[in-house]
Amino acid sequence: MTRILQALALVTLFLISAGFASAEERWLTLPEPAAMPKPDQSGYAPVNGIQMYYAVFGAGDPILLIHGGLGHADIWASQVATMSKTHKVIVADSRGHGRSTRTEQPYGYDLMASDYLALLDYLKIDKTALVGWSDGGIIGIDIALHHPERLTRLFAQAANVTTDGVDPGVMTNKTFAAYIDRSGRDYKKMSKTPDQYDAFVSQISHMWESEPAWTKEQLGKITTPTAIVAGDHDEAIKREHTEYMASVIPGAKLIILPNASHFAMLQAPDEYSQAALDFIDAK
Repeated sequence: MTRILQALALVTLFLISAGFASAEERWLTLPEPAAMPKPDQSGYAPVNGIQMYYAVFGAGDPILLIHGGLGHADIWASQVATMSKTHKVIVADSRGHGRSTRTEQPYGYDLMASDYLALLDYLKIDKTALVGWSDGGIIGIDIALHHPERLTRLFAQAANVTTDGVDPGVMTNKTFAAYIDRSGRDYKKMSKTPDQYDAFVSQISHMWESEPAWTKEQLGKITTPTAIVAGDHDEAIKREHTEYMASVIPGAKLIILPNASHFAMLQAPDEYSQAALDFIDAK
């Protein structure tokens, strides 16, 4: 699988250098994240046998931002800069991602959710709004299902609730391939085990093959106010699956971000932050 991903990344870089991603079609681009603001607090939390990197910014009602698979907390730099003006914003690197360590324990969304709940305990945060992208959105749904008392609102972007919600075309998508390539470079710079990217990808890929797998009945029990969010050009998640999620989660709001893809927080950072804050702060 890793060789395929690397080949896709090379194709992507060629296409981009050839000018196929035009400036007016931002959903085809993969902008670099902005510089992360200086945190008020950061460090490593000992949770579930790992050292989990985290950073805290600002003050006010808390918002936890959870990044997607293969990513890291710094992807949220633009959202942190905006949201921390009115909220306490918490970011972290999921287990094995970025600066956080991992164990040999098999990946599962329940395990990753428990990592974030343990981080909230470590930071003495009883309840928070949660903005999750891709795997982060799935982790948010897991928490809403099993620990709704910890959430005020859930903004789940580019998430899926069954494996067939993923568009198989994503494996040949140039923007997604460029993201995988960039993630590998970031891993080498940030990780405590910089030579283990292939092993990390292999380990987490086992989870992606079978999870998530929630039923309509399970999703129908969610009580957390939820927004199901997608870019109108998402490469990875089928639109009908996003609409299905919004239809079966009680009271869920469907938000479609225009001219954006799976990577909307990078392509349309101001619009993304505003959409999340409008939902979180709604009375």
